[in-house]
Amino acid sequence: MIWRTSKRELDLSRTLVMGIVNTTPDSFSDGGESYTLDDAVRYAEKLISDGADILDIGGESTRPGSERITADEEIGRVAPVVEALASRFDIPISVDTSKIEVAKAALDSGAEIVNDISGLRFDPRIADAAAKAGAGLILMHSRGEFYEMHSQDPVEDIFAEVECGLRKSLAIALDRGVGQENIVLDVGVGFGKTVEQNLSLIENLARIIAKFEEFPILVGASRKSFIGKLCDESDARKRLGGSIAAAIAAVKNGAKIVRVHDVQETRQALKIAEALRIL
Repeated sequence: MIWRTSKRELDLSRTLVMGIVNTTPDSFSDGGESYTLDDAVRYAEKLISDGADILDIGGESTRPGSERITADEEIGRVAPVVEALASRFDIPISVDTSKIEVAKAALDSGAEIVNDISGLRFDPRIADAAAKAGAGLILMHSRGEFYEMHSQDPVEDIFAEVECGLRKSLAIALDRGVGQENIVLDVGVGFGKTVEQNLSLIENLARIIAKFEEFPILVGASRKSFIGKLCDESDARKRLGGSIAAAIAAVKNGAKIVRVHDVQETRQALKIAEALRIL
C-alpha cells in the first residue's frame, strides 16, 4: 500500500510517524511552543531529527472551547512556516486545516497533504484544491460544527457512525476528483466520543479497516483527554506513557500512520515493539 501526495509516494509497508507542529498560542497540549516562525522551524527540525516521517502544521486550535480565527490569520501563521520548511527539508508537509483559503495557501507554499478534521463537512472545496494539486488528503471523522465537535451527545453505535461519516467524506472527495491513492482516513479519536468509544475504536480498529480496505488508516490519540481521564492527569504534557500505549495499540490493530507530539519516544517504542514481534 502506498499513499500518493503531490510530490512523492509514501511507502506504508512500515508505520509512518506524523509529527505535530502547532503554530498556535492556545493549543491544548503545547500552546505557544511553536508560535513564532523561528520557533516553529526549530521545533520542526527537532521532530525531523527525532524520526518524523511527516510534519503536520496547524494554525488553528481545535481544543474544546477554542475560538475560530479568520482564514487570513490562519494563513499568516501557517504559510510562512510551510514555505520555510519546504525550502529547507525534503520531508512531506501536511497542513491541518478545514478552510479552503488556508489549504490553497499552504499547497502554494509547499505543502503536499491537507489534513481536514471536518472530513470536508465544513468546506467541500478543499477536495477541489487537493485534486488540482494532486495532494494527499486526510479525511477525519467528526460530528457537529466547529464549536460543537467536542460537545456532541454520544451516539449509541460508534462504529456505524464512524463508517457512515467516513463514507460521506469519501464520496465527496472521490466525486470531486481526488485520487483513491491520495486519501487517508482518520477515525477521529477524541472528537465527540466517550472514553469507552475512543478505547473501543483503537482496540477494534480492524472493524473500520475491514470496511475501507483500500484506504490507509491514521490514528491521532496523542495527549488526548481520554488518556487524561483514564490516568487522572489534567496536564496534557504529562500523558506521554498513555499516548505511546495508544499508538502501539493502534499500529498493532492496523493503523498505518500515527499522529503524535512525542516523535522520538514513539519511534523508539515502535522499534522495540517490532523487535519483540508485538507488531
